[in-house]
Parts: sequence; structure tokens; C-alpha cells
Amino acid sequence: MIKWDNTTKGGKLPNQKVANVTDSARQWWQKTFKLNNQGNRFKSFLSLFLVGVSLSVAIASCGGGSNTPNNSNSGTKEDVQITLVSYAVTRAAYEKIIPQFTAKWKQEHNQNVTFTQSYGGSGSQTRAVIDGLEADVVALALELDTQKIEQAGLIQPGWQKEAPNNAILTKSVAALVTRDGNPKGIKTWEDLAKNDIQVITANPKTSGGARWNFLALWGSVTKTGGDDAKALEFTNKVFKNIPVLPRDAREASDVFFKQGQGDVLINYENEVILAALNGQKLPYIIPNVNISIDNPVAVVDTNVDKHKNREVAEAFVQFLYTPAAQREFAKVGFRPVDPVVTKEFSKQYIPIKTLFTAQDLGGWEAIQKKFFDDGAIFDKIQAQISK
Repeated sequence: MIKWDNTTKGGKLPNQKVANVTDSARQWWQKTFKLNNQGNRFKSFLSLFLVGVSLSVAIASCGGGSNTPNNSNSGTKEDVQITLVSYAVTRAAYEKIIPQFTAKWKQEHNQNVTFTQSYGGSGSQTRAVIDGLEADVVALALELDTQKIEQAGLIQPGWQKEAPNNAILTKSVAALVTRDGNPKGIKTWEDLAKNDIQVITANPKTSGGARWNFLALWGSVTKTGGDDAKALEFTNKVFKNIPVLPRDAREASDVFFKQGQGDVLINYENEVILAALNGQKLPYIIPNVNISIDNPVAVVDTNVDKHKNREVAEAFVQFLYTPAAQREFAKVGFRPVDPVVTKEFSKQYIPIKTLFTAQDLGGWEAIQKKFFDDGAIFDKIQAQISK
């Protein structure tokens, strides 16, 4: 199984077979040049002939050939490759889901499917796809990132209706991670505005995940009877308590855990559940007023048409909604969207009294314009704090 390195340029995999042939050719040229310098032209010519034959055989072997009896008589279809691009914390689930899908497809269609996988920050992954990483399926942290790929012309409008549940694949909620024993007695969003509290979160201008955090703070006021003026006042107080704004959620976690800054870290429920499964139990609170962190999935139309693998890519997306796949997401802390699996794992999740969504705040296009565009509310908060 090949895994992407985020430093790979242009979204293209290295062709290992061609690389091997190139190395052989390079060695041959060095040898031939040396022989020419010694005046032994006959040996040089003979080397050219022999290596040419060897390379022809090697390339024929690498190509696989359509004359192989297995290809012509077994009924096995040509192999298909799918490139999945997702955000970092989903890796554990997909490592379980992908083998289940490939085995099912092989059994039903007698066709091998292999996956190229790329994991990283959702914003970084979005930029990589737009810049040329040829993803067939994208499963990102927020709809806004998928919309950016749509705006780049790679995904056709209406993708939300092409998968179940309006293309929302998994869910989570915001969590407040505290120090051991919760010495500051943090219980609610309101506590984050107290004068003696230091809060750690990433920068909403650079982190998609941090936008969820910001919206959770804002909605904790507007969805409990407050208006925008009160929400602005409250959010402003919280951001005055933030000593540093790391670039992304991973850096924010490092600031809190490794550097020891802050009394509370705004994180995700799925991350703290996964940490507990890995033996690291973190003290945390799930506020009973919370935002539904909805994670979408989409087929990248331009790329699947180019790769001629749309049928398999769409089947994989559909498989992600089956109970088998949804269980794997639940096992690593995500809230599943399948009602049967939700019931099975109900003891894992703390009930939320008031749960709102990005749509309740106007949808991502309106959210971006109101809060995160240059000169919007977040920039105004930062400008006021810096005075």
C-alpha cells in the first residue's frame, strides 16, 4: 500500500519501475563512456546491444503484457487504483475500512482495488488537491474545504446530494481538555472568559478546525438567547485569554501538552476518545451547548473521469455509510451517522442538550464572509485585543 508524503510535488507518484530502469541505464552510460575513452569501440557497441536487449526485456516485464494467459482466461478485470485524501485523525479508521471494501469489491466484481492514501491537516489537504494532488475521493474536516475544491472546478455542484446524509460522513463535538484535576474548575464555555483562565486554540484564519472552535464559542451565546452583540463581547473576552494562536490544531495540542501553556485546550471529542483508547486518558468536559462538527465526503469528478474509476470511487463512498464502516469510525471516537451504529455506541458519547450546526449559523458561505474573511469579525476582535 502506497502512502502519500505531503512533500510530494504535483500530486504524482514516483514510478518505481521506471526509476529502476533509469538507474541501470545510468550505470551503463558510465561504463560505455569509460570504454570509449579507452578506444575500445567494439566493446562499447557490444555493450550497447546487450543492454538494449536487457532493457527491452525489463520494460516488457514491467508492463505486465496482455498476452499473459491469466489476463485472457481468468475473467479478472483490470486493477483499479483509488486515491483517498483525508485529514489526519481519520487514518486509524480508514486503515480498517479500506481492506473491508477491497475484499467486498473483489468478491462481487472479481477486480482488485488498491488505494493511495494521503493524510494531513484539512486545509493543507485542500490546497494540495487544488494544486494537483489527484484525489479521487476527499473526506475533509469541514464542508468549506470541499467547497473550495468545487470552486476550483474539480467537483461538480450538487455533490452534497450524491451521498447519503447530505454527504456528511461522521460527526463530533467540541471538548474542553483541562489539566489533571481541573484545578481552575472549568465546566462551561462561560468559564473560558474568566480573568484567571488561559485558553489554547489554533488560529481560525489558518486552521479549519479552529473555525469550529470559534463557532462553538459564538453559538454558545446566540443559541441560548443571546444576540450577536453579546456573542461578540463574550468571544472577545475569551480571545483575550489566549496567549498564542498556533497555526493548526496539532500545534495547539503541542503548546498545551508539550510546552505546558494554558489551563484548557479546545479540542474535539473524537480526539480525546482516541487518546483514551491509546492509553492516554485526558480530563475533559463536553459542554451541553455545543456545535455539531460535521465532516463531509465527496468524489472529485474531474479526477475520477480522468482516471476512469468513477464506478469504484462512488461505490467506496457508499460503503463508508454502511454499518461496517460506520463502526470503524465510532471505534476511533467519531459520532456515526448510521442510527443503528449510533445506538450501539451510545454509552461512548455524552448527550448534548443544545446541539447546533453550521447551517444554523447561516451555512459556510455566510460564515466565512461574516467571521473569517479579511476585515470580518475575527480580524476585528484581534485588532481590538492588540490595542
